[in-house]
Amino acid sequence: MSFAPYLSRWSLEPDGLAIHTHSSDLLPVRHAEQAAMLKIARSEEESRGNGLMVWWNGRGAAQVYEHDGPALLMERLEVWPSLTEMVAAGRDDEATRILCQAAAQLPRSRSWPELPPLKRWFRGLEEAAPSVGGIFTLALTTAHELLDSPQDVGVLHGDIHHGNLLSTAEGEWRFIDPKGLIGERGFDYANILCNPSLDTATAQGRLEGQARIISDEAGLDYARLLRWTLAYAGLSAAWHLEDGEDETARRTLDVARIAAAELGRSTGI
Repeated sequence: MSFAPYLSRWSLEPDGLAIHTHSSDLLPVRHAEQAAMLKIARSEEESRGNGLMVWWNGRGAAQVYEHDGPALLMERLEVWPSLTEMVAAGRDDEATRILCQAAAQLPRSRSWPELPPLKRWFRGLEEAAPSVGGIFTLALTTAHELLDSPQDVGVLHGDIHHGNLLSTAEGEWRFIDPKGLIGERGFDYANILCNPSLDTATAQGRLEGQARIISDEAGLDYARLLRWTLAYAGLSAAWHLEDGEDETARRTLDVARIAAAELGRSTGI
């Protein structure tokens, strides 16, 4: 879709090169002398995320200036400081705490918008587990147990990780690129333990250490967080298999195995 209609409608001036992803088109612009980002969704999921950004209205997420159909005009956030670079510099604990503190700012309750249930996302794992077995089966069983007895249900970002939390020029952290779901709050934190890279996620002792930090910062039960991590890593691996990314799927399952092993140690199962 062309940027032109929105540049005209909202009196925007291009301020950089366009960015094209598999699901959206983005263009840095100037809006009333402010740096902004014009995003045009090309998928239902991205459009739903745009709607959630509007609902959040700048509370914990980038401020939205304009919204019309697939198009969203929002504040342009800084790529530096980078939480991914923070981890690379040996400040993993700090990055995790920042993610948890920022996630706590996202409105999750009251009269939320119409969003799909988290359970629907796990269809990919349900399809993969019977044919692959092994850790996939354990991940699916764990997912069903969690989904059948949800706790603290509300609006979920759906893709909380180091690359989706950016800073304002004043140093305030705000989320971008939500998927938009309704489900248990703990699910939103599992993805942190699979990021910012699989090398980091599978490093000796890393998952256990960061899970402890998340549990403390977010007020989550440690064992239940590990169960969500096991379930999420299985789901993520199933998605990678669907995309033909067998090696990435294999390495993502290593995260599931680490979570399962730590769950056994911490609970005596």
